[in-house]
Amino acid sequence: MASVDVTVRGAGIFGLSIAWACASRGARVRVIDTVGLGAGSSGGVVGALSPHVPEAWNAKKAFQLESLLMAGDWWAGIETASGLASGYGRVGRLQPLEDGRAVEAARRREEEAKHLWQGAAEWRVVPAKCSLWEPVSPSGWLVEDTLSARISPRMALAALVGAVRAKGGEVLVGGGDEAGAVVHATGVAGLMALSEALGRKVGSGVKGQALALRLEAPEAPQLFVDGLHIVPHADGTVAVGSTSEAVWQDEGPDEALDGLLAKAVAAVPCLRGAEMVARWAGVRPRAVSRAPLLGEWPGRAGHYVANGGFKIGFGMAPKVAEVMADLVLEGRDRVPEEFRLDVI
Repeated sequence: MASVDVTVRGAGIFGLSIAWACASRGARVRVIDTVGLGAGSSGGVVGALSPHVPEAWNAKKAFQLESLLMAGDWWAGIETASGLASGYGRVGRLQPLEDGRAVEAARRREEEAKHLWQGAAEWRVVPAKCSLWEPVSPSGWLVEDTLSARISPRMALAALVGAVRAKGGEVLVGGGDEAGAVVHATGVAGLMALSEALGRKVGSGVKGQALALRLEAPEAPQLFVDGLHIVPHADGTVAVGSTSEAVWQDEGPDEALDGLLAKAVAAVPCLRGAEMVARWAGVRPRAVSRAPLLGEWPGRAGHYVANGGFKIGFGMAPKVAEVMADLVLEGRDRVPEEFRLDVI
């Protein structure tokens, strides 16, 4: 590549998505990752794209809603450019309701969603049908939303790489020279470097673990039970995840995965006996604000930060990518106040 307009450090979901957004606008892009594609938390197996509860509305929830609503067309564009599937599907989600109080709260949220989601999707309380692909619900009622979607993280990253390269961009593993504007999307290591540079803690790592089972349910909705995501994928697997461990001894998979599986089987008995085909563990970047960190790197002209995706990086990626492309390429700042480095 003769010259580079934007260098992106990090080939996870934020880095590759920003590279695609810039390249699709005609910028010459170089992505550099010292370890490998999706080597951090983006290389997991879960891929749950789900909205926040429709209440106590704020800028973070509104940003995520916009991102989820644009995701279908956004990923379709990437698939067209790359010729590769991302595993995206807006299949919806079911959640069990514990008791009458939970049902009452869910009905209030149903009304709130009508106002906040403006008919683009629904959050509704429905009776359990006792089907095989349903979480056990003590109350006999479920929340069904039509906004949640699934994506295959590893397929999605491969599609992004293909799309960036199709636009003439470079994706390099191991090393490479920076040129042009530099976007740092380097996960936990990036949060540590940023904290040191700024002299204050801006985030840390939280270990997560997940697994994948062999079970054909490609059109079934994802399930959310007691903090656990159960996500059917188009490739004939069902992902189960994930743990959140602030303290750990080893970054690799451990006995916590057994507990994860037991919890999933208790919630959805049809998972019992399914073959485990993948185990995953990684450390996810979480900002102290629990919102993504976006914008200029304070005191470093021409350098930008996109980090802190934590559990919602894939869901936030389309909107994060477009907002960062606006900032880097056009100087147009649409970063929400809650996401800025100078307010955390």
